[in-house]
Amino acid sequence: MEKLAQFNRERVPERVVHAKGGGAFGTFKTSSDVSKYTKAAFLQPGVETDMLIRFSSVAGENGSPDTWRDPRGFAVKFYTSDGNYDLVGNNTPVFFIRDGIKFPDFIHSQKRLPGTHLRDADMQWDFWTLSPESAHQVTWLMGDRGLPASWREMQGYGSHTYQWINAEGERFWVKYHFKSNQGVKTITGDQAEELAGSDADFYIRDLQENIAAGNFPSWELHVQVMPYEDAKTYRFNPFDLTKVWPHADYPLIHVGTMELNKNPDNYFAQIEQATFAPSNFVPGIAASPDKMLQARIFSYADAHRYRVGTNHAQIPVNQPKNQVNNYSQDGAGRYLFNAPSVPVYAPNSVGGPAAVEPQNPAGGWENDGELTLSAHSLHAEDGDFVQAGALYREVYDDGAKARLLDTITGASAASRAPTSRNAPSSTGPTWTPNSVPSCAPTSARAKASRPRKQPTSCNNGLQRSNPAAEFAWRGCFFGMNSGSCLAFLGGFST
Repeated sequence: MEKLAQFNRERVPERVVHAKGGGAFGTFKTSSDVSKYTKAAFLQPGVETDMLIRFSSVAGENGSPDTWRDPRGFAVKFYTSDGNYDLVGNNTPVFFIRDGIKFPDFIHSQKRLPGTHLRDADMQWDFWTLSPESAHQVTWLMGDRGLPASWREMQGYGSHTYQWINAEGERFWVKYHFKSNQGVKTITGDQAEELAGSDADFYIRDLQENIAAGNFPSWELHVQVMPYEDAKTYRFNPFDLTKVWPHADYPLIHVGTMELNKNPDNYFAQIEQATFAPSNFVPGIAASPDKMLQARIFSYADAHRYRVGTNHAQIPVNQPKNQVNNYSQDGAGRYLFNAPSVPVYAPNSVGGPAAVEPQNPAGGWENDGELTLSAHSLHAEDGDFVQAGALYREVYDDGAKARLLDTITGASAASRAPTSRNAPSSTGPTWTPNSVPSCAPTSARAKASRPRKQPTSCNNGLQRSNPAAEFAWRGCFFGMNSGSCLAFLGGFST
């Protein structure tokens, strides 16, 4: 009976997002001097820190193919001398939304229909096309880097803006970039589809086999650093998760090297039970006014308490290297406890643990009304399509542009025409009926080269043929010329 009872309880709930994944242990060595920006102990020159990384997909369940087109999670746990620091990022520098309150709706749209339990392209494209802030991430996801050749051959990003604080109390805003020393390699949609059928665990297998063979993957960590005051007057909101900081404004600064050199001994104990929380900071690193980051600071730790248990931090893979002193007690799964002589309350007069002095200086950004106002006010270049257009025009070459259009065209094949669609009442300052370009070509050359019908309701940026075609029409915002955009739309029934 005991054996059967144990068998019935072998699983914990899978992650509501990032369910499918794999990981490895390794080290991070700081080789550059960034002490003028942060006093974080593990980021001082020459310091080597043990770490754990977990790669994952976003929308797929446990057991889904690794090679589905999806952002990849890139979550790093640094076991520092000051406690655990979790940097919970992705392989893309931006995201689909900028406000955490939309996150449950976004994930619902990427998962399964409640009635049929089938995945549905209509939900994906319906959400994206009604959320113009997603244009940048969708342009990235539907591009070549939406299908990495392996976890080893992709970049990683902290994505959010974070705060660094130096020993003098000066503050800076930073973004993290992990550059793969294996290079960036991608696969085609056909290759991804074939691998999904022949080896659904391809990324996990690739990582494990390379580490076992001594081919240790590594990444160089760089940061972009913005002076604290710049955020108040910068040309776009620097805390907007749908935006990147141009390297011309804030160039990359090298920090150190992350190397993965040890596979887990037990997947469940060390990867499935690993918990990464954006709320885990160390002295010298803090949060920013990024609204998505603020939501994740609560949500991730709460998800761990549900999924693994209220004492998830006591599981060996989640334990910090330094000693933990607090007055927490009891709860399911607790096996670390204080000596009987230690009181269970504070304050006390018998020498129990005392709170340490704040390691980050008082008067943080939350008290800076000017910065808070600036973080939630419109900036000169806060448009949702500005950076999506730059990515399309200035980063993608002609081949990448063609593959992007082909990918979106293919995605539309799975979409059905909605019975009705009304323009949203409020979509922000960059997408209103008046700001959407007219369907009519603007050049004589475009007029002469276009015998096709116009999409329905182009004058308000929507057409009723299908959601993917709507996004394709908005592709004109990405910088396509009229002829290219209209030729692309010719692949749809309008």
